[in-house]
Amino acid sequence: MEKFYITTPIYYVNDKPHIGHAYTTIIADVFARWHRLNNEKVFFLTGTDEHGGKIEKAANEKNKTPKELVDETSQKYKTTWEKLNISYDKFIRTTDKSHEETVKRFIKKVFEKGDIYKGEYEGFYCLPDERYITESELVGGKCPDCGRDVQKIKEEAYFFKLSKYKDQIINLINKGLILPEKNANEILNRLKGELKDLDISRKSVSWGIKFPLDESHSVYVWFDALLNYLSALNWPDGSEFKEFWPADIHLVGKEIVWFHSVIWPAMLMSADLPLPKNILAHGWWTVDGKKMSKSIGNVVDPIEIADKYSADAFRYFLLREKPTWEDGDFSEAALKERINGELMSNLSNLVARVLTLAEKFEGKIEGKPEIEDFIRKEEIIENFEKKDLYSALNLIFEGIRKINKYVNDKEPWKLEGKNLANVLYNSLEAIRIATIFLKPFMPSTAEKIEKKLGVNGQLLSDAFFREFSTKVERGENLFNKIN
Repeated sequence: MEKFYITTPIYYVNDKPHIGHAYTTIIADVFARWHRLNNEKVFFLTGTDEHGGKIEKAANEKNKTPKELVDETSQKYKTTWEKLNISYDKFIRTTDKSHEETVKRFIKKVFEKGDIYKGEYEGFYCLPDERYITESELVGGKCPDCGRDVQKIKEEAYFFKLSKYKDQIINLINKGLILPEKNANEILNRLKGELKDLDISRKSVSWGIKFPLDESHSVYVWFDALLNYLSALNWPDGSEFKEFWPADIHLVGKEIVWFHSVIWPAMLMSADLPLPKNILAHGWWTVDGKKMSKSIGNVVDPIEIADKYSADAFRYFLLREKPTWEDGDFSEAALKERINGELMSNLSNLVARVLTLAEKFEGKIEGKPEIEDFIRKEEIIENFEKKDLYSALNLIFEGIRKINKYVNDKEPWKLEGKNLANVLYNSLEAIRIATIFLKPFMPSTAEKIEKKLGVNGQLLSDAFFREFSTKVERGENLFNKIN
């Protein structure tokens, strides 16, 4: 049996999840479900990143201990993923004891390799991003990433020999590690300059894993966080590690590609471990044309949207509205338009009117395949292989429109006997097959359709025309018009 290991970033728990977190996790869920649909063994990992000075600061502002804050916020992520029907196999927290032990074991291994040394850092530090910044990187005296103020500091630190692996990293990226290519080019441009060694300990941060070589330091939060991809598999001796490593896809937002495509591979090279196959970087969301911001109150709460419109409608919108690699804009008006258009008018109405006619039949509905080419299966599969969910979903709904056209052209409500049966057979089988391809994107909706058709547990291998002999039931509409 083939295996597939996919990860989301572990999300920083200084605040509750928003649309960006939801988008990443839904994409990962679609890939996980697709590979299960192919009868592969899947390990889908997500979780929360719970150490660092930013957590300390956020906890103090809320009059809580760091542990109280991370417990509370981590649960919010679990609740959100349950609401969005996220089928993860493991939810990891960096405060898990097993993760902390993995981090310490890994650091000792890299130290034994000769890739960690003690030094001193003097320069600037961005607390929100938890990273050191050189003077040449500053933009108007502020952090180049988040635009906020930085602190000038001088402190003792332990360093990882990142510079040692520069040529190997460049070679790896040139071989196609990063998707899409534009993100790879950005990283390669950054690597044209000097690649400095990475400071991997903090003397001034107490909320973190104790640095195993010197417990007066704590482990730098990124060095800690990246190792979740190994600790979740119980590296080095766990059966999960032996079965699933290396990762097939590390799914990330484009803002953290550097950490995953430069620092992470170097860490793995130092530990003599196989490297991940792909770093997949998706685009960002604005809301009503503006960058999300708590100060202007436009942060989208995934639970509120799912409660209002359904989790599947939300999932569908995020995956259908924009290409995976590109930035896009979220608005409730656009979401309503999608629901009233394809989901209600095309999908829901199609299923309702075909099943209204078909539920009058008892037993097998006989016919001969007439529209087997309604859906471009090979192209959908090819788009999944190219990691292009947007195009795959476009093709699925193109197929649904073709079924609608077939029904409209044949006008089964005017037919009787074998002629009616033949049109219903083709329509039902086409809907059943389209539903298989919808399952990764809209799992609850697909499950409802399968129940109406009297089938369940379908795999991709079932996506061909066969006899139709189950009792159907129209039931309630899948979607209704939103005013």
